[in-house]
Amino acid sequence: MDLLNTLVDKGLRREPPTRDEALAVLATSDDDLLDVVAAAGRVRRHWFGRRVKLNYLVNLKSGLCPEDCSYCSQRLGSTAGILKYTWLKPGEASEAAAAGLAGGAKRVCLVASGRGPTDRDVDRVSETIRTIKERNEGVEVCACLGLLSDGQAERLRAAGADAYNHNLNTSESTYGDITTTHTYADRVDTVRKAHAAGLSPCSGLIAGMGESDADLVDVVLALRELDPDSVPVNFLIPFEGTPLAKEWNLTPQHCLRILAMVRFVCPDVEVRVSGGREVHLRSLQPLALHLANSLFLGDYLTSEGQAGKADLEMIADAGFVVEGADEVTLPEHRAAGAAGCGAHEEPGCGAHAEAGCGAHAEAGCGGHEDAGGCGSAAAPQVNEARTDLVAVRRRGPGTDLAPNA
Repeated sequence: MDLLNTLVDKGLRREPPTRDEALAVLATSDDDLLDVVAAAGRVRRHWFGRRVKLNYLVNLKSGLCPEDCSYCSQRLGSTAGILKYTWLKPGEASEAAAAGLAGGAKRVCLVASGRGPTDRDVDRVSETIRTIKERNEGVEVCACLGLLSDGQAERLRAAGADAYNHNLNTSESTYGDITTTHTYADRVDTVRKAHAAGLSPCSGLIAGMGESDADLVDVVLALRELDPDSVPVNFLIPFEGTPLAKEWNLTPQHCLRILAMVRFVCPDVEVRVSGGREVHLRSLQPLALHLANSLFLGDYLTSEGQAGKADLEMIADAGFVVEGADEVTLPEHRAAGAAGCGAHEEPGCGAHAEAGCGAHAEAGCGGHEDAGGCGSAAAPQVNEARTDLVAVRRRGPGTDLAPNA
């Protein structure tokens, strides 16, 4: 297929596809799916080999968020039966992080619900970061606390944070349909604050919220402009008790097309398959490893993920290897001079702007089943609801049970 040959050549040169080419990837048929995966896989292997970076989430503060993000189980007015608790103490957070690190994770992501941190919250998280780093040599720490005020990113960096996550989530044109208590511009501003402070920017999207293919391409192109080092691709987890509970728009095949499109647009960036992979990719999860070079180990913020042991077996069975703590994730041209885990030196693949409420790899982040071309509207719901795969987290932080790692 000429399109795929063109996209591979561009990816190996770090040249972005055109908007029409990105849309065409999402419009490919299921008959061509393996060809799409193979082509994007060539780009992935060129820049990242067969390494898979493991990340581990620690939910520092769960629920009771004043923001109204429609996808989030922690949102204002949510009736989802999730765990609700206030701030974990630094020692508690460190113990939770240790479980993920023992399972092979090299990055710990510290997340807290809420619009954004107070200065006291930044002090609290800074102490947690220092505790984790003192107890675990070489660990990367990413903070995800919502919208940042002036000076807060610098304080997190001084405490030892390597990265900051804040997802754009969806396109600017549709953002107001998903959230009304903060704006798309607020998210972009936070990504830029983190970047300017020397934190490695992490920003991604949520697919499956009823958006069109055009919306998906637009948000990924916007991410490229912001130039993050890592791009989490989430797939909506339709929690009962949230406004998007009935949105079951994704198929495993379309999830793979979305990941391939992100890889072509962001060839040399850490692409992380994140929340909702178990719900929507299901038995096709191993194919996602040919597109993404990073994933979350174990559970998410408020939902249960695949067993950590199963994640490790999946990676090995698919012929990939877990990235070691002493290995640099990003290619040399991006990792050189990195502030944290590996920054960039040229426009690559967008900055980040996580959910204002602080939720990130959790509530999903994503696309739709529509395979239509340029500017096509979201397709009718065609995927069977799999509510049996949406399990509220009842272990790990905030409970007396051991975490899944």
